[in-house]
Amino acid sequence: MPNTPPLTSPASHPPPFPSPAPGHAEGVSNEEFRAAMSRLASGVVLVTAQEPPLDPDDPLAPGGEDVGMTATAFLSVSLDPPLVLVGLREGSRMDDLLDEQPLWAVSVLSESQRHIAGRFAMKGRVSDRLLFADLPYTRGEVSGAPLAGGALATLECRTEQRVPAGDHTLVIGRVLTAALPSADGGPLTYFRGRYRQLG
Repeated sequence: MPNTPPLTSPASHPPPFPSPAPGHAEGVSNEEFRAAMSRLASGVVLVTAQEPPLDPDDPLAPGGEDVGMTATAFLSVSLDPPLVLVGLREGSRMDDLLDEQPLWAVSVLSESQRHIAGRFAMKGRVSDRLLFADLPYTRGEVSGAPLAGGALATLECRTEQRVPAGDHTLVIGRVLTAALPSADGGPLTYFRGRYRQLG
């Protein structure tokens, strides 16, 4: 039987997947992914924790510094048991702190607390001690972490699990206390790269 050439050569078949965008084998660039996710409105919270004492065995040793950061990657995970999740940039000060300090707190910010969100989201910022200096807050009874005055809700948590995820760490915490210190105003939200309010 004579050899017959194939109708199409292997080189003429289109590739099974689209060509990847620069920088990502999966086909999406940083800019595309960031633009798409900016269309998802998120609540804004202040995550806080207190550094452990410099010398845990010495009751007179000075306590550690308060640390805070603004987060929009925060969500409820489970009702029973009550679990929440926060995403932290890998290697950030808060990520490093929560790797050794299991107790932390969350303040759900109101629309009137945009200045707090901006203050704790600054890059190359001053020390956390100065950021807390004129901020009204109380201390959590369980965590010892600052709870922002005027927040719509506050939670104190204990880390249950840390999950590495790309350039972030997902910290899952069990909620130990929950309170509603303020019923005034709506929530602060983050949408298309800006802090916003409902309505």
